[in-house]
Formats: sequence, structure tokens, C-alpha cells
Amino acid sequence: MAKIAPTNKNILVVAGDPSGDLHAASLIKALRAKDPEINVTSIGGVRMQEVSTHFIYNLVSVGAVGFAEPFKNFFLWLKLIKLIRRYMEEKRPACVIAVDFYGFNHQVLGLAAHRKIPAFYYISPQVWASRSGRAAKIAKLTREIFVIFPFEEALYKKVKGNATFVGHPLLDLMPEPGLKESPPAGGEWKIGILPGSRKAEISRHLPLFISAFYRIKEQHPKARAYLFAVPEFPDEMLVTALESVEKYWSKDIEIVREKDYKVRAQMDFAFTCSGTATLENALLGVPMAVAYKMPRFTYEIAKRVIKTPYISLVNILLKKPAVKELIQEKATVDNLAQEAFSFINNPARRLTARKELMGLRDMLGSHGAAERAAQKILTYLS
Repeated sequence: MAKIAPTNKNILVVAGDPSGDLHAASLIKALRAKDPEINVTSIGGVRMQEVSTHFIYNLVSVGAVGFAEPFKNFFLWLKLIKLIRRYMEEKRPACVIAVDFYGFNHQVLGLAAHRKIPAFYYISPQVWASRSGRAAKIAKLTREIFVIFPFEEALYKKVKGNATFVGHPLLDLMPEPGLKESPPAGGEWKIGILPGSRKAEISRHLPLFISAFYRIKEQHPKARAYLFAVPEFPDEMLVTALESVEKYWSKDIEIVREKDYKVRAQMDFAFTCSGTATLENALLGVPMAVAYKMPRFTYEIAKRVIKTPYISLVNILLKKPAVKELIQEKATVDNLAQEAFSFINNPARRLTARKELMGLRDMLGSHGAAERAAQKILTYLS
């Protein structure tokens, strides 16, 4: 591990999935902008690596998710925990900041607590969806929890946690959407493809979504698909999955990597894997069908531990089935295409859906989530 200049302003930031990497990077930038003397050591993804002083490992690229998959990475996690323990003992960081990713981060928080190093949680895990007992553990291990949904404050206060609602960080990244009241000229429908951000998700969902897109193309020959990809996975991996469905895919499907969401905001409809992408689409006013397929073992466990009636953040926040959810055997090409046509062929429904989805902005606070969290952390450090 690289040597770090001795200073009382060393901070360790740990994230483990693409959305955590994105929001952790924004927090790191806010911290360093407010205090250029801060040294940030991080474990996360490529976005965090770009803005950190020191970077230990790209944990995001591992893609450990679900109930069984983390066990496959047991020895890697053990190695990283040893590195973090050594870092804490040698550098005595001013604080540790965990970003989502409970499975790994609760161990990091435990290491910090044992060494009396202050810890914060930015974007707490969705303990309200499953395994609510985690809330008390997080409350015990942290000085403050910066939550991004307004109802989370009360949840942590019930278990004597110090929680502050700072707003949702996506509000700082999303362009203002515009209502599309008429069909695209010449039937050039723009269909978003968001198969997930982890290798297993992509392999399960991409062929399904592409096949559903070609059902649309049968009726609307000028339709185009836009495959939104995360930086962790190269085009070559996506192309392999695409070619298994459509040999000459390149003329109809464009791979998009963007940071400003400007292309995504132009979509008329999207096939989306459950996750942060559903909320991103909603804030942009993009109607969607949400699908998720997982290994049978994982699904059987998930059914028993998940307490919410929905899997998409959109439906959870609106407390109703505002977007279609297709899980496991219901995630079929026929069902996906049928849902897409119900919007494409119905301008009134499309407009109503856009207005409803964009209304979520008012529920998520105001701009500046990372700024507010950074200021509170620095106030403590000072």
C-alpha cells in the first residue's frame, strides 16, 4: 500500500457498488474542495479513484451482490479487511466514511469502532426494505448517518441513531427534464436499455431487453436502442452478449457512457434492471418497465427477507405500482414488449407517466446533498 504523508487529516472512504462509487466521488470532491489539505484514501470504483489521494482497490468491479455471491469473494474480502486494519493502525485516520454496501462496510465500521476512530455513514443501506435489525448496528457504530430519503431519519432515531436527511445526491446530477407531448418524428422511438451494473445482472438481463427492443422494431422500424453502460465493464463484454441475440446489432443499438444523463433524458421508454437506474429514469421523466432475474436460491431467500411490496425505488416512494415490475418468470420478452407498447401507442398515458415520475423530485429534498454531508463531517473534524 502506498505511503501516506503523516497528517491528522487522513480520511478513509469505502464503497462497493457503482451507485455508491458515483456518490462517494461527489462527497470526496466536496470534502477536498472545502479543505484542500485533506488526504482521502479510498476503496471503491473508478470514479473514486479519480478524485482520491490514494486508492487501495477497485471493489466495485468485483460486483458482489445478493446472498450467495459475496461468499465467492470471501478471500478477497479477507485480504481487504487486513489492509484496512493495517491502514487504521498505522495512519489513525481522522474518520472513516462508509457509503452503502452494508455487507462489507459493517466490518469496516467494526474495525473503526474497535480502534475508537470516528465513523460516518453516507447513504445508509436500505434497511427499511429488508433486515431492519441492521439499523441498530449502524446507529451504534457511527457518529452520524447521512440519509437520502426523508423517512429514514425517523427509522434511525427509533434505534437511537444520529441521522440527518441531506437530500438525494441524484438531484445534483440530473438535468431538468422536459415533457414530450408528441411522438417522435418518423417513429424514431428512443428505447433505453439498462441491464444492470454488475456482470451477473448484465448477463441475465441484456439478452432479454434486446429481444424486447426488437419486438418494438418490428412495428416501428426506425426505433433505436441506447445501451447505457457503466465504466467497470468494457464494450467487448457487452458486444458478446449482444451478438448472442442479434448478429448485426450495431446498426440499431448504441452503447452510451455518460456522466451528465443528457442522452438518457431523451429516451421515450426504457427497459430497466431494478436498482438506482429506476430512480434516475423517474427523475428524468422516462417511462419504464422494471425487470429483475436472479438465481433461484437468491430469490427464495429474498422473498422471505424483503419487507416492501415492491422492488423499484419508484414504486416504494410512491407507495403504488406506478411502474410495471416483472420479476423472475414474469420477466419475459412478451411482457416487456407489451408494457412498452402500452406507452408507445398511448400518448396520453406517456404524458401522465412522465408528470408522475418527475413529481418524485419534490420528495427528495433539495440540491447539495454531498455539500451538506461534507460540511458536517468537516465541522466535526475541526
